[in-house]
Amino acid sequence: MPAASWRRLRVLDTKPVVVAGVDGCRSGWLVVLRQVTGTPAFDLRVFERFADILRLDPAPTKIAVDMPIGLPDLIGTGGRGAEQAVRPHLGMRQSTVFSIPSRAAVYCEEYGAACEAALATSSPPRKVSKQAFNLFPKIRELDEVMHPDLEETIFEVHPEMAFWRLNGKTPIPLPKKVKGKPYGAGLDMRRDLLERFGFPRSFLDQAPPKGTGRDDVLDACVNAIIAERLYHGEAEPFPHDFRRDGRGLRMTIWA
Repeated sequence: MPAASWRRLRVLDTKPVVVAGVDGCRSGWLVVLRQVTGTPAFDLRVFERFADILRLDPAPTKIAVDMPIGLPDLIGTGGRGAEQAVRPHLGMRQSTVFSIPSRAAVYCEEYGAACEAALATSSPPRKVSKQAFNLFPKIRELDEVMHPDLEETIFEVHPEMAFWRLNGKTPIPLPKKVKGKPYGAGLDMRRDLLERFGFPRSFLDQAPPKGTGRDDVLDACVNAIIAERLYHGEAEPFPHDFRRDGRGLRMTIWA
């Protein structure tokens, strides 16, 4: 990935504050870096491993990632409290919020085994969707890195909930994809909203890196804006009365 855009993050009198929006992609993790002090600057990178993001210099003060954090031992109707809390706000976009099963199911590497584990750890018993199962490697990777000591740096977000926040607490009316294919009108609507929040049109319209799509770029950008909101103390958790899993990880989505 060319480093030209990142050179805009020149050394200032004080170390710049940088936040990161992260979206899982086929190539690993798509990261949008946004400087929130001094001269505005942006960069887009792809990392193979999530842990590599924590080694950046300057290190992101806040990292907003579209991936579940906190995996309960037992799951009730509608998934974790985080999923249940955000769906009512998203209208027709609520189908983008997958129900995440128990940690036992997430750590199964075969679909059949994951369904069996999910059935045994959910009430009422529920299998795993293929869409959710495809996320399990990324969820495991983040879960292996995550620790309560990192919770002031790493936050779970959801792009459609982030767009809801930026759009005056109204869900984006058009989808990003139709029948599994990118939907230009829906993507353009999100791009135009992101431009109003400081992203240059040229940055938003750049060719996606190999192994990513235009929707991944826009999702990482909106996640970066939530990371900035977190830095300024403006983001809120859904639900507010969140619970923690057996490892002490909070289970809530920030917007």
